[in-house]
Amino acid sequence: MRAPRPVRTVRALTGVLLAACLALAGCSAGGDSGAGDAKSAADGAASQAGAGGSGAQDAKSARRAGVAAPSAVIRTASLTVEVKDVPKALDEARTTAESAGGYVGSENTGRDADGHEYTRVVLRVPAARYEEVLGDLQGTGRLVERTVKAQDVTDQVVDVESRVKSQRASVARIRTLMDRADKLSDVVTLEGELSSREADLEALLARQASLKDRTSLATITLSLSGTPVRKAADDGTPGFADALSGGWHAFVTMLRWIALVLGALLPFAALAAVLALVWARLVRPRLRRRQEPVPAPVPAAAGTLPHARPAADPAREPGRD
Repeated sequence: MRAPRPVRTVRALTGVLLAACLALAGCSAGGDSGAGDAKSAADGAASQAGAGGSGAQDAKSARRAGVAAPSAVIRTASLTVEVKDVPKALDEARTTAESAGGYVGSENTGRDADGHEYTRVVLRVPAARYEEVLGDLQGTGRLVERTVKAQDVTDQVVDVESRVKSQRASVARIRTLMDRADKLSDVVTLEGELSSREADLEALLARQASLKDRTSLATITLSLSGTPVRKAADDGTPGFADALSGGWHAFVTMLRWIALVLGALLPFAALAAVLALVWARLVRPRLRRRQEPVPAPVPAAAGTLPHARPAADPAREPGRD
C-alpha cells in the first residue's frame, strides 16, 4: 500500500530544510570563531559577578546535606594576679606558655605611684592547652580578677573557605579565557577583571588566615601586680613595726600638708611685708610731718630791745583794798 502524496511532499521539504541548515552552520563556524571566543570571554566575565557571594550558599547547602563542619571557637581570657615577685612570676608565665607550645605576644612593665612593679603580658597558647595554661597562671599568686570569653565562628570559617574555593575557580576561568583571546580589547578587559578577582581572593585568604590564627591559638592577657611583703604576725595582726611605719607615714603626710599651706601663703606674706615696709619708711614719716604745728615767725629787730616791765597788778596798788 502506497503512502498518500501529501505525506511524501512534507517529508521531502523537511529533508531539504535540514540539509540547508547544516550547510549554513558549517560555513559560518570557521569564519566566526574569533568573535565566538570574544563573546565567550565577555559572557564568562559577566557570569562570575556573583561568584564571591556563592560561598554562603555553598556553606548553607553543606549544612542542609548534613555535613558536620569542625567547630571553630575563638577563646580569650584576662587575668589579674597579685604576686610578691613580679619578675619571677613573669618568667614562670613565659615558661608555662612556651612549654604548652605557645609564645609571648607583647609585654609592658612599669611601676605604680607607690613604687610597686607591675607587668602586662599577652600570651598565645594552643587552644587544646588553653584550660591547662589558664589554671597554671592563676596559681602564680592571689587571683584578683578573671574574665573568660568564647566566640563560635564556625559559620564564618565555612563561609570563607567556600568563598575562597569559588574565587580561585573564577580566577582560573579568567586566565583560561585570556589564553584563548586573540584581540587586544578582549585581553585588556580580561586583565582588568583578573586583577579585581585576584584582589578579592587575597582579601579572602587574609581573612581565612586571621580566623585560623585566632581559632587555633587562644589569647590570654595576664596582668601581674607586685605587693609589699608584710612583716606581721602569723595571724595577720599588725605589729609594732606596722604601727611605727603608719605613724611615720602620718607624720610625713602632716609635714607635707604644712609645707603646702606655707607655700600657698608665702606670696601673700611677702606682699604684706613689702606693704609694711613702705608704710614704715615712706608713708608714716610724711604723716607725722603734716601733723606737727608750724612755729610763728619772729620779727627781725634792729637792736636789742629793753625788757618790758611787767604790768602792775591793780590789786597791789596802794590805796586800793
